[in-house]
Amino acid sequence: MNREQLISKWLNNDLNDQEFEAFKALEDYDDLVKLNSTLQAFKADDYDTSTELKHLLSSIKSEKAQPKTQWLKPLMRVAAILAICFCAYYYTTTLDTTVTTQLAQKTTVELPDASTVSLNAESLLAYNKNDWKKERDVQLQGEAFFKVAKGSSFNVNTTSGTVTVYGTQFNVKQRDNYFEVICYEGLVGVTHNSQETKLKPGDSFLIIDGKIIAKEKEHRSTPSWLNNESEFKSIPFKQVVAEFERQYQVNITLMNVDSTQLFTGSFTHDNLDVALKSIALPLQVTYSKQNNTIILKRE
Repeated sequence: MNREQLISKWLNNDLNDQEFEAFKALEDYDDLVKLNSTLQAFKADDYDTSTELKHLLSSIKSEKAQPKTQWLKPLMRVAAILAICFCAYYYTTTLDTTVTTQLAQKTTVELPDASTVSLNAESLLAYNKNDWKKERDVQLQGEAFFKVAKGSSFNVNTTSGTVTVYGTQFNVKQRDNYFEVICYEGLVGVTHNSQETKLKPGDSFLIIDGKIIAKEKEHRSTPSWLNNESEFKSIPFKQVVAEFERQYQVNITLMNVDSTQLFTGSFTHDNLDVALKSIALPLQVTYSKQNNTIILKRE
């Protein structure tokens, strides 16, 4: 039985089970059902099967003669996939690489040009690998020691100032109300409030609470914290306490102790009891421990 005969018998509700299965297998079965449903809404005075069949077939041919737009959907899917791929590529190539350290943690990072950065506890370093050949810029929060390979200008950006070098070794510490740069090798330029200060080996640039502090010549070849020791020379005690908390992951409470008094001394990062004695004895204060809280008290 051909297609037209099947459709005619379907319209007259005269299909047997086998013929109905053949009708359902027609390519435009769904269209026929949809058109028939639409035709049911219109009631004519005289219904002629033959006439309606011709009208139905004419409608189907007319629909099939219209330009097909099914190609739009696959094309839109391809365009969407390409857009996602482009966004992913742009995001991954412009995204900064970020390295962080937690309390009582240190790490060393190798940059794309073989320069190395040692991060002290609770610090953050960010840089972009994709743009590294164009500009060697890093963002720093916290403290880090840099060994910079020779090459183009190298900039360390902090919220307190910018450090610019051309192949050298130096330490940058940027904490709350504390900004210090020490040059160990080469030449360092420190820009703060639009003014640049040049540092030679042994020179330091220090700002505490917004004031520039003069320092003695640095005689070490590397910062003390690389050897698990924090050293201070005439530094407010609150800065010593803050560094102690970072290295040992503890909270320190001061009782009758002036946090602004200047402290000269050091403490180790490897032994809590020895470190506590190192900061308590010079100020003649006592200490006690309660879990992760340490109380420094002046009697």
